Amino acid sequence: MDIAIAGAGVMGRLLAWQLSRAGHRVAVADPAAGPREPGAAGFSAAGMLSPLAEREHADAEIADLGWRSLALWPGIADALGRPDLVRTCGSLLLAHGSDLGAAQRVLARVPDGPQPLDRAALRALEPELAPDLKAWLLPGEGQLLPRELLAALAEQTQGVDWFWGRSASTVRPHRLELDDGRRLNADLVIDTRGLGAKPDLADLRGVRGEILWLHAPGIALGRPARLVHPRHRVYLVPRPGDIVVVGASEVESEDRSPISLRSAVELMAAAHSVLPALAEARIVHMETNLRPALPDHKPRIDHEPGLLRINGLFRHGWLLAPALAEKALVHV
Repeated sequence: MDIAIAGAGVMGRLLAWQLSRAGHRVAVADPAAGPREPGAAGFSAAGMLSPLAEREHADAEIADLGWRSLALWPGIADALGRPDLVRTCGSLLLAHGSDLGAAQRVLARVPDGPQPLDRAALRALEPELAPDLKAWLLPGEGQLLPRELLAALAEQTQGVDWFWGRSASTVRPHRLELDDGRRLNADLVIDTRGLGAKPDLADLRGVRGEILWLHAPGIALGRPARLVHPRHRVYLVPRPGDIVVVGASEVESEDRSPISLRSAVELMAAAHSVLPALAEARIVHMETNLRPALPDHKPRIDHEPGLLRINGLFRHGWLLAPALAEKALVHV
């Protein structure tokens, strides 16, 4: 088949890679200047694969898709020749004593899975964390490296025509028109533009995410951690090169401006309260982006002859992408 894809975020690249490996001729258009140029929301993600933790606000369907994706990601990384890009060693849910009630409400939505850790168990698992934290291990959860995986999905493809720096001005069955006037005719058009599809999806909105990178040499954090916090869902995610990514999963705003002073201070204060050794870490990067969301915060797959749309991945893009790709391709 001739397949044209609008949007080279997580879904677009994953589908292009899978479909080209299956022998189809694939063309992909995206406004980013190149495969390593930030733009898609996936570039700004922490890369947590947390189906258990997401049960705090998401239903069982999201968790089930997340577990399916967790089973698929290691095989994808192996096929890309980069098994180091995915890890599944569990994650932590943390709370200060004053927030124990909020933590219990979260745990009530996740009755099976979290394993409580006493002070000795927490110290044995993550000795750098503050010793008085309330902690639970979420086994089986994991993380991946978003930027490296996005680059690999684009650069390890064969038989894909990439139209970088080009937006899709018209997305119709069997036809993709680019902003420079070129037309791509195809047996199937796949729309994975995220917020770029807003003209065609009236109920689509952006949800702001904010992250910062801390360079923290010598600080050992072995797995992602979420902190129950009065204002934010604060997470800390270890990355290679002594980097700890700190962020908040969602802010109801379509503002793309840089991170605010208040958000930065709150996030860093929360991170420091969990990992005291971060006091001497250096701030090396701050970033904001918008995630595409629908009113029910669930992904949507729409299919008609010649056109497949996948959108509304919200903050679950990396968590859901392989399972959604598998599910979407059943339609065609």
